Amino acid sequence: MARNRPTPRVSPTGRARLDQPVSSRRLSRMSVDPEAAGRLSERIARFLGSWRFIGYMSAFVAIWVLWNVLAPEDLRFDEWPFIGLTLLLSLQASYAAPLILLSQNRQTDRDRIQYQEDKQATHRLVADAEYLAREVADLRISMGEVATREFIRGELEDLAENINAGASQAKSKDRSKSKGSGGPKRNKHTS
Repeated sequence: MARNRPTPRVSPTGRARLDQPVSSRRLSRMSVDPEAAGRLSERIARFLGSWRFIGYMSAFVAIWVLWNVLAPEDLRFDEWPFIGLTLLLSLQASYAAPLILLSQNRQTDRDRIQYQEDKQATHRLVADAEYLAREVADLRISMGEVATREFIRGELEDLAENINAGASQAKSKDRSKSKGSGGPKRNKHTS
């Protein structure tokens, strides 16, 4: 029996190189796209978990049992303990379980990715909310240092009151001066 032995790399002097790995002539392995295999396993697992599959399987088992119980003796292929049916159901279960596990693993991976994306989005939202809260606080502090409409209105009202008070004091001083001199002065031209 001839085995394919790896061929050693040869140096220019014709001696085998010990510092280089031996090149092997392996037959290329069959490669399977994990995404395609995962999608197929999910489709099969989805079908195995459907009512349609339960209906098909129930009909198959019922037909098998009825045929092997009610058919003429020479046409029966699986007698009472139904060994063949048990073997087929075991074979189906042995393939169904790994396919279901594969689809659950893919769903777990998708859930993990979704959780990480949700977590990142939540962190971004929290950071944005904190930034906006700092900006609003900064605006409130700045508004405390800036004259608002109400502040200016109050100052103008105070100023108007001071002016009115000053004007009324000036009028009362003028009146008191005119009363103290004996009446209004007569103009030479008017008399």
